[in-house]
Amino acid sequence: MEKDVIRRIVVDPKIMVGKPIIKGTRITVYEIVNRVAQGQSFEAIEKDLEIGRDDIKAALAYAGNLAEDEDIFPLIAGN
Repeated sequence: MEKDVIRRIVVDPKIMVGKPIIKGTRITVYEIVNRVAQGQSFEAIEKDLEIGRDDIKAALAYAGNLAEDEDIFPLIAGN
């Protein structure tokens, strides 16, 4: 399921300077994730951006995959 959902995300240097977007739109993953983080409901996002629930899920899955693969190197205080 997740692979099918993430296929909704595309990266094209000619569209939005290569930021990940919902396929066929100029709506960035960032915009969707930011709206969810601000507490906007899926229904409101769907209406405002004219996208579907699967597009929102794809954006969240894409962002989750990025965060999962991120390597964190904590700074140790006092060194």
